[in-house]
Amino acid sequence: MTTSVHQFLCLSDNYGVLIHDSRTGATAAIDAPEAAPILAALEQKGWTLTDLLFTHHHADHIQGAPALKARYPNLRIVGPASEAARIPDMDTLVREGDIVRVGALQAEVIETPGHTTGHIAYFFPEDEIVFCGDTLFSLGCGRAFEAPYAVLWSSLLKLARLPGSTQVYCGHEYTLANARFALTIERDNPILIDRAEHVAKLRAENRPTVPTTIAAELAANPFLRAEEPPVQAAVGMAGADPEAVFAEIRGRKDRFQG
Repeated sequence: MTTSVHQFLCLSDNYGVLIHDSRTGATAAIDAPEAAPILAALEQKGWTLTDLLFTHHHADHIQGAPALKARYPNLRIVGPASEAARIPDMDTLVREGDIVRVGALQAEVIETPGHTTGHIAYFFPEDEIVFCGDTLFSLGCGRAFEAPYAVLWSSLLKLARLPGSTQVYCGHEYTLANARFALTIERDNPILIDRAEHVAKLRAENRPTVPTTIAAELAANPFLRAEEPPVQAAVGMAGADPEAVFAEIRGRKDRFQG
């Protein structure tokens, strides 16, 4: 195994994550929520940071970059071309279908707008790993801050088409709250019930609920299940266009107080 992934908390609920290629020694950070935990993780692992891959422009995903660049002057910063005006000092601008190399590792760029207009994800097909920022969460999805719900739904469908065994690394530890909302949609889904119980146990032990997998999300995440009859019936939209069902579910989550 030449690929290693190391995940750790930043800020209050962001995840920092490093992907390392032992063949070349190259290491990439996915986003930069906070420099100190990333630097500590690099020291702990004995890795040198060579690349920083941004998913989108929000401050809690990019604000650690200047300190990382100061520590590693040759650091290459990669990010979405359509957000170049909102993310300073990027070296490489990427779009849908571009390939990003981290040493011998290769990631495909998937444009996933919705949370922001230029959001992207990085899919490493050889290892079946996707870093999806704030588009898809464990049992949830991001808010549609900068685009209509339909745009975010289309982006989620792109991710849903990845192999079921794909490991999903997202930007935040939101799963416990997401599970509470998901149960308001599919309270009789046995897979979701078991998942919610497992999530509660993990969080009680201060353990991460991420990564998840595409297959696990297709079985329990209501935002990926807008085509399923039980989900449609639960929101009073049996037989409706899945895009409209998704919009209803996302709207309910925006108002959810649980």
